[in-house]
Amino acid sequence: MKKEEFLEKLNVELTISKNSKYTLRNYLNANLELLEFFKKEPSEITEDDVKMFMAKKLTDSSSSSIIVFLSALRFAYSNILKKDVTLGIKRPKREKRIPAVLTKEEVKRLFANLPNKKSKLMISLIYACGFRVSELLNLKLNDLNFEEMICHVRQAKGKKDRIVNIPHFLLKDLKKQAVKQQESRQDYLFTGLKGRLTERNIQKIVQKTAKKAGIDKEVHPHTLRHSFATHLLENGTDIRKIQELLGHADLSTTQIYTHISTEELKKIKSPLDDLM
Repeated sequence: MKKEEFLEKLNVELTISKNSKYTLRNYLNANLELLEFFKKEPSEITEDDVKMFMAKKLTDSSSSSIIVFLSALRFAYSNILKKDVTLGIKRPKREKRIPAVLTKEEVKRLFANLPNKKSKLMISLIYACGFRVSELLNLKLNDLNFEEMICHVRQAKGKKDRIVNIPHFLLKDLKKQAVKQQESRQDYLFTGLKGRLTERNIQKIVQKTAKKAGIDKEVHPHTLRHSFATHLLENGTDIRKIQELLGHADLSTTQIYTHISTEELKKIKSPLDDLM
């Protein structure tokens, strides 16, 4: 089987398995890189080839990247060639990195420096609802229920639906944006001059604004999601409720925010204070 046929079959398998477009892209790229590196047909690839590729090309990659790479190969070869070329390869342990978060003051500074009303509404929603960027961009007008003040997030990561609350502070602007989109015969809540916005569009807005606001941190749109969760925890919100709001399947994913909540740490009294 030639490389092109193998990749086409992989595309079909990923599509019918209802994988996300990101998984599809990552799995196709991983298999393509391996095949182009060795100039071999897929059936000729061995476990030793995979190990050699990892030694030469992935030594500086994160554990998460290596795990995705091996998962991509396993999925492709198991489904198409009925063998697993990763069977004898030990997976690295996934790093537990503590994400960066903004303080509440930094969030205010970020909002104060956003370039226009539309940008402010989009970025405010990410923070206010804990959205992933893809969730914000996939919001449709019929996902908003202004009477009940809720918003439906449909088929998010892990193919999960969830409900988030519409903040009262943004209600007026959200209604205006919805009417504007209806009048323009748009299905989505946010679009640009050329149609659908991209994640890169949002990323640029956040990074430029953070720099303008003098925030000395590496700020991404996902930083606002982390900040949303951390600030809720600091305000005393139960962690299981935060789990539901974020759409996490596993509570252990949400529990990382207990490690970065400085406000919670400040509440802990030193044993010396009690002793004296």
